[in-house]
Amino acid sequence: MMWILFAGLAALCFGLRGILYHYTSQLPLSRTVLLCGAFSMGAVICGITAVWSGQPWPTTALVGIQMGVFSFVANASMFKGFAVGKASLVAIITALPAVLVVIGAYLMWGEALKYTQLAAFVVIVAGILLVRYSNDLSLKNLQGAQWGLLSLVMFACNDLSGSWSTKLEAPLFPTLFFMFASGSICYGIWWLKDRLAARRYGLAAAAEAPEATVAAAAEDGRNPGKTWSERRTYLTGMLVGTTNAVGMMMIVTAFDHGKAGLVSAVTALNVLIVLLYTRFVVKESFTRLEITGMACAFGGILFLRLIA
Repeated sequence: MMWILFAGLAALCFGLRGILYHYTSQLPLSRTVLLCGAFSMGAVICGITAVWSGQPWPTTALVGIQMGVFSFVANASMFKGFAVGKASLVAIITALPAVLVVIGAYLMWGEALKYTQLAAFVVIVAGILLVRYSNDLSLKNLQGAQWGLLSLVMFACNDLSGSWSTKLEAPLFPTLFFMFASGSICYGIWWLKDRLAARRYGLAAAAEAPEATVAAAAEDGRNPGKTWSERRTYLTGMLVGTTNAVGMMMIVTAFDHGKAGLVSAVTALNVLIVLLYTRFVVKESFTRLEITGMACAFGGILFLRLIA
């Protein structure tokens, strides 16, 4: 019963994170620097909370490093897929980690779903897919699908690692500290690589200036001279990171109380929160498929609530 509450709170936090990602994607800044700041804030929050709460730091908490690497590869692959392929196709593929989590949890830990739970799971995933499929999509163009598939697998591995950490009885905050610290190191290395690449191509002045990396600016078709400073971008990322940190606290706690596949499916509903934002703030209208998908997903949640 409690897992639904924590999974719902995780979906809310990740939905807020998605809104902030959507908002910042319209700004002239480097995604790499932004995500480095987001993961750094997660490490700060979880590290301070771990020390304040007096939680131990056993070796089992090192599973967080694995989670951080999986999260880094998943996000990097997703952004790459959006850059080189059909955004709607990549979005649909990356909406399916819960399916792999159900399969993985069954194979590794024997977590089988009851028929009623499986029915609710199918309804929720179907609703999410309808929302994602509502965008214009042509399967004739599969460019970027390979990056979407890699992102899908990595997101699923991250969820399974989070569930595994609860089975190892790893303390929550030290585990998440290692996750965010390893993720921020990965993004920091990427950030440094972009700066070195800028110098290598004769753009030393742009690389040394307090601006977003030339590589990120070129990817988005922006003028590097008009981008946000790296300091401003990093601090903005730290603000975004608060939602990410709280969301991870909620989802790992949900994994501790519920089955991994169901938790992953409920948390994936964060896309509906982003959709509501685009409707009431950005003023985008809903399509019939989006409305049907939202109703389907919420119906699945209510069904889970009744049978839990």
